[in-house]
Amino acid sequence: MNYAADNQNLITNVYKNSAPAVSLSPTVMEKLKILTDAAKYDVACTSSGVDRGGDGTGIGNAKSCGICHTFAADGRCVSLLKILFTNECVFNCSYCQNNCTNDIPRATFTPEEICTLTIEFYRRNYIEGLFLSSGIIESPTYTMGLIYQAIYKLRTFYRFQGYIHVKAIPGADPVLIEKVGFLADRMSVNLELPTSDALKKLAPCKSRRTILTPMRQIQNGITENKNELMLYRKAPKFVPAGQSTQMIIGATPENDFQIMSVAEGLYQKFGLKRVFYSAFINVNQNPGLPALSSPPPLLREHRLYQADWLLRYYHFTVDELLSEDKPNFNIYLDPKCDWALRHLEYFPVEIGTADYKTLLRVPGIGAKSAKRIVKARRGSTLDFPDLKKIGVVLKRALYFITCSGRMMYPTKLDEDYICRSLLNDSSQIPREIREQGYRQLSLFDDVSFAAPGGNPLRCRERS
Repeated sequence: MNYAADNQNLITNVYKNSAPAVSLSPTVMEKLKILTDAAKYDVACTSSGVDRGGDGTGIGNAKSCGICHTFAADGRCVSLLKILFTNECVFNCSYCQNNCTNDIPRATFTPEEICTLTIEFYRRNYIEGLFLSSGIIESPTYTMGLIYQAIYKLRTFYRFQGYIHVKAIPGADPVLIEKVGFLADRMSVNLELPTSDALKKLAPCKSRRTILTPMRQIQNGITENKNELMLYRKAPKFVPAGQSTQMIIGATPENDFQIMSVAEGLYQKFGLKRVFYSAFINVNQNPGLPALSSPPPLLREHRLYQADWLLRYYHFTVDELLSEDKPNFNIYLDPKCDWALRHLEYFPVEIGTADYKTLLRVPGIGAKSAKRIVKARRGSTLDFPDLKKIGVVLKRALYFITCSGRMMYPTKLDEDYICRSLLNDSSQIPREIREQGYRQLSLFDDVSFAAPGGNPLRCRERS
């Protein structure tokens, strides 16, 4: 299907019932300040997940070495231009600072301004790609049409081949979502809240059905496109980096077991690449939501990310980590250590004979170090100094492993004893949470306090 041929007809249809003209008074820089700040609560910037290089006819590429506030193979700190198309919104979601009842400065980009900003930032080597989300101006379909125009022009007229992540608007015309899918590298649809009841309470304009419908469309499109690419290698790729979603944590009373069960279901049923968890901040002073005086649940958010990692890469299931009798994580221990303490019958593990999946369940042994252990022990017998060189965190692992039948030093395989020892490990709680507290970086923050080497302090949204 030739998507370029019917572009003009689509744009004509989108503008048939045009919204009122946007005020021209704000400058592009003023809009940029408003709309980058408005985008900082969208926690969905990550490594690109796609290995698509430029073809030499345009500028930029979307290599998988990293995108947002992470480091490329050559040491550069690369990032996305993270903005909203508009912070105007017809919805009244209680948790959102951009809802229609809030008296805040409003701004809306034009498609041309999106293109110009992206290209000029890229030419100055400030960014490697674009993250574009939006409030709802007039209707979901109208908003999605504006986003499509911007991305289409960026890809065709400006020949930008860098990474683009676009938020799909629930309720928008499926045709527009499909067309954007052939232009973007990654798409996401925010689940917003873990349960339907929470969504009805805090976001009555949205429903689980309108959110899951485009999510299912994107999943089906990815599957069909993969089959088409097997037959026709030059077929256009549909959302090659997959899709993701975001859940707000702490605005409603769901426990960790409910949240992780929803995430596990999304991975299994929708093939998501990533579920993001965003610690709730009551920016609207809504009396029905957690008070402003209470701190954001950052440590809880951190534990959910750790557990999410266990689901995706360590072959754990939610039922192994939590249960209805124990519905929340121990915030003082990472979920893997917590699981190991509750299942001491599986330990100690012999490094010389344990299979890969068993090694993955040992605290202090990650996916890379487990692979190194399996490879290294083929040619020699491993001891504790060898494990340290391989990358094993011995201050956690030593309670759960043996090398040639010996422990690192005599220790009790006792839950209370090991728990007390692990709690003395300061790395159990991240330093940025322990010392700095909550902080969201915006495009206009002063980063003159960069560490030696020129790498600015990174926001907590890094992957």
